[in-house]
Amino acid sequence: MVDRPDRDGLPADPVADPVAVVTWASRGAGRGIAHALGSHGATVYVTGRTRRGAGGSSIEETADLVTAAGGTGIAVAVDHRDDEQTRRLFERVAREQGRLDILVNNAAAIRDEMMSRAPFWEQPLDVIDIVDVGLRSSYVATACAAPLLFARGRGLVAFTSSPGAAHYMFGPAYGVHKAGTDKMAADMAVDFADFGVATVSIWMGVLLTERFREVLAAAPEAVADLLDNTETPEFTGHLIWALYHDPDLMARSGRTVIGAELGAEYGITDDGERRPASYRDLHGIGPLPQYPRILR
Repeated sequence: MVDRPDRDGLPADPVADPVAVVTWASRGAGRGIAHALGSHGATVYVTGRTRRGAGGSSIEETADLVTAAGGTGIAVAVDHRDDEQTRRLFERVAREQGRLDILVNNAAAIRDEMMSRAPFWEQPLDVIDIVDVGLRSSYVATACAAPLLFARGRGLVAFTSSPGAAHYMFGPAYGVHKAGTDKMAADMAVDFADFGVATVSIWMGVLLTERFREVLAAAPEAVADLLDNTETPEFTGHLIWALYHDPDLMARSGRTVIGAELGAEYGITDDGERRPASYRDLHGIGPLPQYPRILR
């Protein structure tokens, strides 16, 4: 059982019944994050392209998980390559809820070929699409969500990131996406500072996603050395919940944090009371510094 921050001495909810949007939540990190937020009673809009019946996990299945966990799951089909679909998503949230408390920018076009060990020039050119559905889509979603995040004077925009922002991991397309994600969180924090909205980029660890479990079942030797340092996707969702309820949330705005370190600070454990190891402790690598100088 994962420790739930609202049951472990953290302050009472500053906003009743938080409303969240989690992008690209039909599978992987987004699915787990949405599930975790639902377990705390949140209303969660689940976006993605995969509908029920199309094969594989779907946004409807994730929404069902959210509801079964105690929240309210709402599936919305969105192709985050399409700005108009993204705009309509937040127009719907405005009509139905009148506010948004948590936005999780998780959508990213990660091609299987990106995970190969081939140099970038031998990979399909479309691996760079992660700049569109990844960096650009996060920018567009946050811009569209901003007025809703202002509604109660308190909001959180969480970006899912990784240590690939600070060292080579899966090639330059992946690295540009993650480094840009961390920088986006830092710079958006400057513009949001007077509105009570915090932006935080979270380095996740090796995730026990559906894809990872498939590799584990088919070729356990290929990932055996990673098993001791894995995290469930739900772990990041519980961190996001704790962040939103942190009375010092705005002091964290603009920062990139290592999820395992945030979990240790909040006293949040993963399944089986596991405490994920920090990437800093394992490899001596941490987020790149951001300097406070502001030029306008």
